[in-house]
Amino acid sequence: MRNLLEFLGKHNHWFLFVLFEIIGLVWLFRGHTYQGSVWFSSANVVAGKLYEWDSKVTAYFSLGDINEQLTARNVYLESQVKVLSDRLEQTSADSTLLAQVKAQSLEGYRLIPAKVISNTISEKDNLITIDKGEADGVKKDMGVVSGHGVVGIVYLASAHYAVIIPVLNRQSNISCTIKDRGYFGYLHWDGGYTDMAYVDDVPRHARFRKGDYVVTSGYSEVFPAGIMVGQVKYVFNSADGLSFRLKVKLATDFGKLRDVCVVDNTELSERMQLLNAAKDSILLKQKD
Repeated sequence: MRNLLEFLGKHNHWFLFVLFEIIGLVWLFRGHTYQGSVWFSSANVVAGKLYEWDSKVTAYFSLGDINEQLTARNVYLESQVKVLSDRLEQTSADSTLLAQVKAQSLEGYRLIPAKVISNTISEKDNLITIDKGEADGVKKDMGVVSGHGVVGIVYLASAHYAVIIPVLNRQSNISCTIKDRGYFGYLHWDGGYTDMAYVDDVPRHARFRKGDYVVTSGYSEVFPAGIMVGQVKYVFNSADGLSFRLKVKLATDFGKLRDVCVVDNTELSERMQLLNAAKDSILLKQKD
């Protein structure tokens, strides 16, 4: 005990230095930019590894529940495919039409599977970290989906990890449409319940009902059209009374999120850029 006290007394200046350094770093990253906070908290290699190990242990003990969910989901999807196949064949008398529809809906997109290694749901601006990064083809502004629906958008990526801004983040802004109705708006989350969000800017002349499904609109290059978002539960007037605000029950359970896919739309994005460049060139020639 005496030797320990002598050692502490002899080197107390080093302990104080380390303590002040830690306090200084905490103040620095808490008081500065959102980007710095995100990078420090989960995108660097050390933090990413720690989150990954913790996630693997948690995932191992929840395999039973996950398998039950996957089995139920597969049964549901198989039944839906059967219904769609029957309807398409009855309508067109062409058994190859379903395969054509599937191919066209995913054309230009590649899915990059990833594991969630860090996920918050109790903050005002929640974040998700996944175990795939730039080395795997993940880039900023790519969409992220799960087997149930939309998850969020890639905010930043390091070599082997990426940070996602999920739907449960006040900075999230995803273009959506009411399925089979054609009216669209923008998905936001205001905090509070983690299974609810809002679709704003739905026009006043829109016709829809409670219980209708909300899906991605496909108006951006981030998500393909038709990815599930949720179901309309309540309808409100906007603050200015010029549009509707929909309260939507989210399809994705963020509290149980484990497996996701990053939507790589590089090929489609390049095609869209080329098409836009061609349109601009034609307009310039017409003006000349």
